[in-house]
Amino acid sequence: MSTTPRLTALDALHRSLGATMTDFAGWDMPLRYASERDEHNAVRTRAGLFDLSHMGEITVTGPQAVDLLDYALVGNISTVGNGRARYTMICREDGGILDDLIVYRLGETEYMVVANASNAQVVLDALTERAAGFDAEVRDDRDAYALIAVQGPESPGILKQLTDADLDGLKYYAGLPGTVAGVPALIARTGYTGEDGFELFLKPEHAEGVWKALTEAGAGVGLIPCGLSCRDTLRLEAGMPLYGHELTTSLTPFDAGLGRVVKFEKPGDFVGRKALEAAAERAETAPPRKLVGLVAEGRRVPRAGMPVVAGGEVVGEVTSGAPSPTLGKPIAMAYVDAAHAAPGTEGVGVDIRGTHEPYEVVALPFYKRQK
Repeated sequence: MSTTPRLTALDALHRSLGATMTDFAGWDMPLRYASERDEHNAVRTRAGLFDLSHMGEITVTGPQAVDLLDYALVGNISTVGNGRARYTMICREDGGILDDLIVYRLGETEYMVVANASNAQVVLDALTERAAGFDAEVRDDRDAYALIAVQGPESPGILKQLTDADLDGLKYYAGLPGTVAGVPALIARTGYTGEDGFELFLKPEHAEGVWKALTEAGAGVGLIPCGLSCRDTLRLEAGMPLYGHELTTSLTPFDAGLGRVVKFEKPGDFVGRKALEAAAERAETAPPRKLVGLVAEGRRVPRAGMPVVAGGEVVGEVTSGAPSPTLGKPIAMAYVDAAHAAPGTEGVGVDIRGTHEPYEVVALPFYKRQK
């Protein structure tokens, strides 16, 4: 196994822009270009440009593609219309979450599954294994795509300058084929920032030209390149889970408060159904720990793994924490015992290196954009 990080098609461009690079899930990725706070605020108020080419694209095609996906995933993929997308999960037989995914329906019998970079091989292996007996093909298309995202309130106006696709008619969680800066792309109205925006799937050789065209089109409204660091604070403010933090194989979707993605009503069996039915029942009768938001009263920043305390007892654990540029305070997501999970619960703190720092329990998300 090579330990050399993989490079995206935009690697040389990131370096020319002075990006601080980091190894993320086996890829060399831009962490930041200048100020994380400035990048975060640009996405909230104007627009930011991201390279997401580390994500894992897996194509599923064939007469029984949808039957395979309905069996392999917890969602009801047969109800996804042509040109639409759905957030879903792939679970183990015991109900543990292998990954959270977006599935795009590209055609009558063609689907694209987009997995997290760290889990792309795991998802590919699981889908390939689960395809046995189905008239469907699972194809690793990770090298076939570059993925660029433009996110923020100015993103529709920026992209409109470079495409004749009907962006106004493109709903959230939908995708349509079109051209961007003269090259073919799948234009999806999806993102991981809590803002309006688009994700553009295109051939790697076209990535640099499209990035430069977007940069030029957005120059007048404050578009700037953004790295993984602000992507994390943006998704945290928006209450969006990150695999390896809020989602793991030791949790079911019901433990994570995302039981709504599991569709028991779909016909036929699916991997993990029995375990998930039991998990759904447990969540109703004796809810385990719940995922909540925590807002600091002080300035100290909580980090993943830190204990949540109340009355001298450990009642939970922080899964993600960071300073929130939008709220101006440190925030965290944490799993806490149901007795301490209600918004406004008093006496809850985070043990930060031996000091119990006070935190307010709030409902997620911390931030919701104005429609």
